[in-house]
Amino acid sequence: MPLTESPLVDTARLRSAAAKARQQLLDDRSHQAYWEGELATSALSTATAISTLGLLYQHYPASDQVASSLPSKEELKSHIEAGTQWLANHQNEDGGWGDTTLSYSNIATTILAIAAFKLAGEEAQYSEAILAGTAYVDRLGWIDGLKARYGKDKTFAVPILTNAALAGLVPWSAVASLPFELACFPQSFYRFLKLPVVSYAIPALVGIGQAKFFHSKPWNPVSRIIRSLTVKKSLKVLERMQPTSGGYLEAIPLTSFVAMSLISTGRASHSVAKNAVRFLLDTVRPDGSWPIDTNLATWNTSLAINALDNHRVDTAALDMTDWLLSCQHVERHPFTGADPGGWGWSDLSGAVPDCDDTPSAILALDSIRRSPSFDPAGIPRIRQAILAGVQWMLDLQNRDKGWPTFCRGWGKLPFDRSGADLSAHVLRAIKAWENELLADGGLFAHNPEGLAHVVDQGFEYLQVQQNDDGSWFPLWFGNQDHPQEENPVYGTAKVLLAYSAWNRNHEAAAQRGFEWLAGASNPDGGWGSGVDHTRLKNGKLRNKREGSSVEETALALEALLHLPDLTTHAEVIKQGLAWLVDRVETDRYLDCSPIGFYFAKLWYHERLYPLIFTVSTLGAALSRLIDSAAAHETEF
Repeated sequence: MPLTESPLVDTARLRSAAAKARQQLLDDRSHQAYWEGELATSALSTATAISTLGLLYQHYPASDQVASSLPSKEELKSHIEAGTQWLANHQNEDGGWGDTTLSYSNIATTILAIAAFKLAGEEAQYSEAILAGTAYVDRLGWIDGLKARYGKDKTFAVPILTNAALAGLVPWSAVASLPFELACFPQSFYRFLKLPVVSYAIPALVGIGQAKFFHSKPWNPVSRIIRSLTVKKSLKVLERMQPTSGGYLEAIPLTSFVAMSLISTGRASHSVAKNAVRFLLDTVRPDGSWPIDTNLATWNTSLAINALDNHRVDTAALDMTDWLLSCQHVERHPFTGADPGGWGWSDLSGAVPDCDDTPSAILALDSIRRSPSFDPAGIPRIRQAILAGVQWMLDLQNRDKGWPTFCRGWGKLPFDRSGADLSAHVLRAIKAWENELLADGGLFAHNPEGLAHVVDQGFEYLQVQQNDDGSWFPLWFGNQDHPQEENPVYGTAKVLLAYSAWNRNHEAAAQRGFEWLAGASNPDGGWGSGVDHTRLKNGKLRNKREGSSVEETALALEALLHLPDLTTHAEVIKQGLAWLVDRVETDRYLDCSPIGFYFAKLWYHERLYPLIFTVSTLGAALSRLIDSAAAHETEF
């Protein structure tokens, strides 16, 4: 059955749903020049922040002069009580805690929650919660359970054990020593030192490494001397990397781990600790909880611009060009040593340029410059930014021909290696500005073969990364119901958009990808799986799996709408559109699912993801299907 005869979604319903979602997205921008969004409240973030404030309360400086630059003990107590109350109210039925209120329990967050109660001095009041949490961790095996979750990656496992050791839950002998002295080498050396943590975790390497050193010094006298001599110098690294906001990467857990390490070793008065505490108090929410990060404003805005472009909205008229250009990093970044040219996930000082936000911003600027009201006089400024951004991406390409997140050639630890979703995003961004890259003054003006070579290498990488079943796994997104917590729907959809952009849908890899994606739809017509929460009689929340997710369904449909011949999977597309349109009509299209991975398998959801993805897909459907209907002079 051709799509133009679909009985499931007629033109009027599709237009109405698209208009409703589009207007909701436009309204969400409010009076700002961008979309800030709202990241999930996190039990993990809340627990680490409470542990930090609890330790500060215990180790409060005696000097009035030092104390004057810190929150008062009364203020600390107020935040501690609100935070522990929030944790107690959001414990799962199995006794554990998940990263978000929509997440399954996991050993990491549960250990951190127990430690928070203890370091907050709230053991007596929340004894039942602690007992239930302890029973949950006992079933998984504490240290063995953490090893099973994180493997050889010490980025998160060691900080968790350090937090637990500070609370007296595990002995210091269980905490691995991190070589904080290696942070004293120049940043350009880091990738050759085989550090046991990923590139973005240098602050944790220093802070946690020093905590272990002071609380349990090594028996080896040489190691003891070397580390003693590098304490102050490595602290200078922490100072240099700390942004003006005080929050490393704008992330509450990373900032908390650094702060609690310094505070527990008698250095609450150090500027790094004081700035970190200020950051924590600046980011606490009214209900006493903390989000996983401050915001994803740049990422959300570029995604929103590109989604609205599918509706032929005049994005230039929204007056976001200056703001988006202002988010580009124009100086060498102190955190990763990244060269100028990239974009981070936020306009805030703690954001770091990366290879997902950069291509997304580049695509958004392409949408803006093609808008009807765009002033051609602005082209030179945008072109300069684009050339710098593309050059930044090209310099990041790894030897495996894929693109990593932050740093080239760092290593193979999770979130440092190349990613299929990142590489596909780069390829799409390059395609959008291909003509300018080849024109006079462009990066490949005198070497068009060079551009073709880069693109061919990128697709070779994607072919190698394709799974046997035809799918691709992304790096920064997952599905908590997948056996390996991977999200092949997200990964495959993003990769197929790159194949479509470069007119490579006829290639075998793309064909296998489309076949897998079409075959991965659920009986209800959607894709993926979402998590709903049901309130029990005792007021606690219970996780419950419930069908498909808005985010994954929208992503899968948008990719399938790029099929050269839509009749190939007509029924699947029609059923998916019916599912998505129904969600919009019944106001369930704003329901979030925890599909995002933050650092080290830390789940999150973002309030704007389902909205943005829905807007993008319904716009693509209008562009593709209504044109198809007009061509057949019939209605679908």
